[in-house]
Order: sequence, then C-alpha cells, then structure tokens
Amino acid sequence: MSEATDSTATDLAAAAAGTDPREGLRAVAALGRLLETLETLQVTHARAKGWSWQEIADELGVSKQAVHKKHSGRGRDASPPAAEREL
Repeated sequence: MSEATDSTATDLAAAAAGTDPREGLRAVAALGRLLETLETLQVTHARAKGWSWQEIADELGVSKQAVHKKHSGRGRDASPPAAEREL
C-alpha cells in the first residue's frame, strides 16, 4: 500500500472504532469502498499473472463462481466502473 493509502486506512479504522456513530458509519462505508478497490486491483494483478479463478477464490476465501461473477466482466481493467468510483 502507498503511504497515503496506509494513512487513510489507519485514519478510517480509527474513526470506525470511535464513539460518534455518524463519523463511524461513514468511515465503515469508506473502508468498504477501499477494500473493494484493493480487491479489484489484486484480482486484476493475479489474472494478468495467469492465476486461475480457483486460485484467486482460494486466497479470498470464496467460491470460484463468486469471484468470477464479481470480477470477470471487468476483464483486465483494474478500474471499477465509473458509478463505483463516485461512491
């Protein structure tokens, strides 16, 4: 992870564990978006290196069908669709 992403993730984790529900829920939502982005990036890297859907699924702890359904429509593009980037 880059230093900026690491700092952001740390700040978000602290906010998510805080006592302010509004700030905590916003942080949880932001962490979810960050995780989705990082998962997509790593799946794209794995596919580019020739990993099978089964190998990726094993590492993520999900079924081959689940990971294929979620990521196969994106091809080798690491960027999520525009609608997801705006969330």
